[in-house]
Amino acid sequence: MSPIDKDRFDLEALPEGDFDRSLHGRFENRIEMQVPSHRNEKLQQVLELVNADTDLYALWLAANVNAMERLGMTDHGPVHVKIVTNIAVRLLRLLIDAGVPPAVVTHYELEPEDAEVVVALAALLHDVGMSIHREDHEAYSLFVAQDKLRQILPELYDTRTATILRSEVLHAIIAHRSGGQPLTLEAGVVRVADALDMAKGRSRIPFSSGSLSIHSVSAAAIEGVRLDAGEQRAICVTVEMSNSAGLFQLDQLLRKKIKGSGLEPHVEVKAQLGDEEKRLLTDFTL
Repeated sequence: MSPIDKDRFDLEALPEGDFDRSLHGRFENRIEMQVPSHRNEKLQQVLELVNADTDLYALWLAANVNAMERLGMTDHGPVHVKIVTNIAVRLLRLLIDAGVPPAVVTHYELEPEDAEVVVALAALLHDVGMSIHREDHEAYSLFVAQDKLRQILPELYDTRTATILRSEVLHAIIAHRSGGQPLTLEAGVVRVADALDMAKGRSRIPFSSGSLSIHSVSAAAIEGVRLDAGEQRAICVTVEMSNSAGLFQLDQLLRKKIKGSGLEPHVEVKAQLGDEEKRLLTDFTL
């Protein structure tokens, strides 16, 4: 898989200006979840089940209405979910290629492909609790995701394996919260992947509508994120910025998500600033 690039996946946060906010209109441009399967038939089956699940898609839409339209926050809907899932699977594959074993392989002697299923499902379901409320949404995500996992995993696994993997997914979901404590490589991957959806498309609506917080301004400065195998560590994250305000995203947000994730020995982060800084603001009044 090539480096993560939102444009490559044709991802946009929300249409600018007026758009059809009816229930029918919100489903008209339904986003399909796609991840390069690398011949992982179980992962492909998960994606097919997810893409056929209208109830789950409605939960993503409800989460995004709460986040963007009611709270003026960044995207937490299908676009964010798709990006985080692709980033998470990419991170896991880079770690496996570097010889870092996933927890389900170490503790249960399952296969790396099963770890990909855990990571993908956790990424797909990590924010479904936003459909209820922003506050403590990670905990709400657990009982919303529980029902979905009971539907999906038995389609792929026997009862014993499905139960173990359900627990692994739920752990990864709750561990992505601020102050969370990932106990598995898979959970750490999801935590970091969530933070890596930082490019300007995610903040476009709040920023263009006048939200001039350091969060929206710094996110608007991030042009793109690349994930590659590192020279010294398993993963090299390269963040391309148009303005040095983007350093806030790395120093205050990404750093906090990497710390305690368990991925600290395996990830190096580089920032690249263009030859000329782009002006993001003309004036600011308190």
